Amino acid sequence: MEVKKKLLDLVRDKVRFKHYSYSTERTYVHWIKHYILFHHKKHPIDMGKADIEAYLTKLATVDNVSPTTQNQAFSAILFLYKEVLGLDIREWNIQALRAQERKHIPVVLTKDEVKIILQNVSSQYSLIVNLMYGCGLRMSEALNLRLKDIDFGFDKIYIWDSKSLKDRTIPLPQKLKSKLLEQVALVDNLHKQDLKDGYGSVYIPYALDKKYPRSKLETKWQFLFPMKSISTDPRTKEKRRHHVIAQTLGRNIKIASQKANLNKRVTSHIFRHSYATHLLQAGIDLRSIQELLGHKSVETTMIYTHVVSEMNKAKLISPLDF
Repeated sequence: MEVKKKLLDLVRDKVRFKHYSYSTERTYVHWIKHYILFHHKKHPIDMGKADIEAYLTKLATVDNVSPTTQNQAFSAILFLYKEVLGLDIREWNIQALRAQERKHIPVVLTKDEVKIILQNVSSQYSLIVNLMYGCGLRMSEALNLRLKDIDFGFDKIYIWDSKSLKDRTIPLPQKLKSKLLEQVALVDNLHKQDLKDGYGSVYIPYALDKKYPRSKLETKWQFLFPMKSISTDPRTKEKRRHHVIAQTLGRNIKIASQKANLNKRVTSHIFRHSYATHLLQAGIDLRSIQELLGHKSVETTMIYTHVVSEMNKAKLISPLDF
């Protein structure tokens, strides 16, 4: 007799069937569970437009979540109804009170501030942070780099299927070339030892794993910044070497900024903001910066013109100083 699966297990199955990331799976399950508990464990199939609107409004008015968080919760609910329950609720014209969106000008570092933070990052993570600033990479893009993505012949770094779903290439910083060559050699030796120990497998996107089943054992597919130890894949339970954990890198960036004695709030993304701003200050045109960052729209990149404008305002003097 076949056991009927629970709703959240069906959600997990559908997320994996569509080859979404593990972080997306956890996020969707979290918000769907939160939505169900808000309505006292009522089954979503028995709820409608008003129930969804009430939940999303509560997030905005009671929980005071950001617009991004509210959209994340709504995306999870859309996925639940469309992909798991077979209902396209976009036709329902959901009208919830939206979280108030604020336009923030990104905090950026000066070149000297970047330099002092890089000097204080522990050696294990120094190259990653240097790449994030030197190439304007998101943390996830830096951590997901494979050996094959570094083209030393043409001095390029390839970013595949990033957040914007738009592949791009970035100039390889010449100051990092020798360090990157050393890192590739280190990973190569580490992989050879893993193979000897009976491991050597690495995560490969589902479609490619099916098409090239041996690719997960190839050196070129290994992560450029692997973890120190073998870990267990939470989905497949397979033991293999994953990349450095984002939380670990973020914690080390925070420690480095504290050692640098900066009063600014330093996160991993501040290096990307600083990269774009410094390029703009150097006279690089906005369209080129858009392509380097992988933004879909130039409007997104234009935020950095406001940053530079604010910096120029700082050069103005008070009438008291005339």
